[in-house]
Amino acid sequence: MSIYTIASIILTIAVFATYLNERFIKMPTTIAIMTSSITLSLLLIVIGRYHHFGLETIITQQISHLDFHALLIDGMLSFLLFAGSLHVDISTLKQHKWEVGVLAMLGTVASTFLVGTLIYYVLPLISIQLDYIYCLLFGALISPTDPIAVLATFKELNAPKQLDVKVAGESLFNDGVGIVMFLSLYQLAFSEKPLTWQDVSLLFMQQAVGGLVYGLTCGYIITKLIKSIDNYKVEILLTLVVTSGAYILANALGVSGPLAMVAAGIYIGNSGRNTAMSEKSRNNLDTFWELIDEVLNAMLFLLIGFELLILETRMSDIIAALIAIPLVLFVRYITVAIPMALFKLRRKYVPYTITILVWGGLRGGLAVALALALPQSTHRELILLMTYAVVMFSILVQGMTIKSFVEKSRVN
Repeated sequence: MSIYTIASIILTIAVFATYLNERFIKMPTTIAIMTSSITLSLLLIVIGRYHHFGLETIITQQISHLDFHALLIDGMLSFLLFAGSLHVDISTLKQHKWEVGVLAMLGTVASTFLVGTLIYYVLPLISIQLDYIYCLLFGALISPTDPIAVLATFKELNAPKQLDVKVAGESLFNDGVGIVMFLSLYQLAFSEKPLTWQDVSLLFMQQAVGGLVYGLTCGYIITKLIKSIDNYKVEILLTLVVTSGAYILANALGVSGPLAMVAAGIYIGNSGRNTAMSEKSRNNLDTFWELIDEVLNAMLFLLIGFELLILETRMSDIIAALIAIPLVLFVRYITVAIPMALFKLRRKYVPYTITILVWGGLRGGLAVALALALPQSTHRELILLMTYAVVMFSILVQGMTIKSFVEKSRVN
């Protein structure tokens, strides 16, 4: 069975699951797709464990030939980040720039080290030894939030705009910061030549600042090109140039491609949308990128399901994965509640703001992509399992219950 055949079967199942949800269940579409993908991946794991249909052998053969780092970090990630950043309203974002900046920058860095340190000291209690650098890698990949599903619920419930902007803005920028953190730690852990923390710090600054400047430049150029035509098909193709050619060039220049995608997406989604596109172009652009985002997220969850299917897990690994869930939530609360409590001394927010930011900070496709991109090592299986557990809880529990908090936050 070829990888194309497997992908076709998976896509067919995902589409029918989406139809059934729309027809009978009525969950937000993104949550439904993620839920069906997670359910299918769990089913694959169970089937594989009992060796039915020779599925484990088939999946093992296909997965062993996949270069996850190239597929995810060098490919799918640019599309995911650009799709999310297109819908950020920069005018509203400016009103909450300090909250978004602190949560995305300082919060993500603090979360990386807090999660990594807690994991490092907790795992030995269940007889697991994990090097500190690998604990930090887990902290970096699990700290960025991916609240696309929650934003769909916000839109459906007409949630307060300031909540929408905080969640979206923080998510996109902490995605970029988290990825730069992850790639910097990745080089420290797996580089063939010795690197110091000073080297990594300099690399972080080069990638972060360079990525933002480069992304804004790309967004400006594409907006100028879009403004000179009125054909939505060509305009969509021009945005694809950003996520493909411009992303590859960013990596070649040594700046952060992910942060560049966030900056370019925000520029095109605001300046380009307001000054260079007709209403027809805007609608078609939104529809196209929403579809791309949902399909890629479904693929990511199924890929990690395939990967877990061929892993040998111990009971201690499962316990570690279950421990990671409350631990990550606890760190999320600390890194959100402290800065927001300080901001509340000077600004007024809608009710349940801190609760929604904590509980609505979903982990999703980004964490899965980064975990899958880790090279084969003795620690990869444990990190994959912990990531999967946190993401699954995030989508199935947090994503399905955030609705009640959003309803309570509306000011009558």
